[in-house]
Amino acid sequence: LDDSSLRRMSIPQMFLLANAVLKLYQNITDGMVVYPAQIKRYLDAELPFMATEAVLMELCKQGEDRQKMHEIIKKHSIEAAKAVKLEGKRNDLFKRLADDSDIPVTGSFLNQLLDNPARFAGAASVQTKEFLKNNVRPVLEKYSNLIGEVDSEINV
Repeated sequence: LDDSSLRRMSIPQMFLLANAVLKLYQNITDGMVVYPAQIKRYLDAELPFMATEAVLMELCKQGEDRQKMHEIIKKHSIEAAKAVKLEGKRNDLFKRLADDSDIPVTGSFLNQLLDNPARFAGAASVQTKEFLKNNVRPVLEKYSNLIGEVDSEINV
């Protein structure tokens, strides 16, 4: 005996399940709204931590001891993270670094790092656009006649 009868039943059921999951996803994300002010709030909280590598690289270019600078940045990062996450305070990591006499960076240099958050995303934007163009778009176009309106509903 083989499992052909099981395959005849389970494979179509898997496609129906995948279809239901995709319709549910489409239903949930339909009408999704992006709040730029909320994005800025999250960036303000996390971006200074992401910028610490750039700070460390600049300090090394200036001839500072990498290990020593790393330890100082790490200490201030941990303290700032605790203040943000445990006490709900604003991220003051750059203020801590600028006020530390052992780190020769200016507040203006640090703040300039925050002017362009995209610099910390690397190639993510380009890679995403290429993936959508080269992989997703052709499949959507090929099956565009099968893509219809969402006919499922969920009440949460």
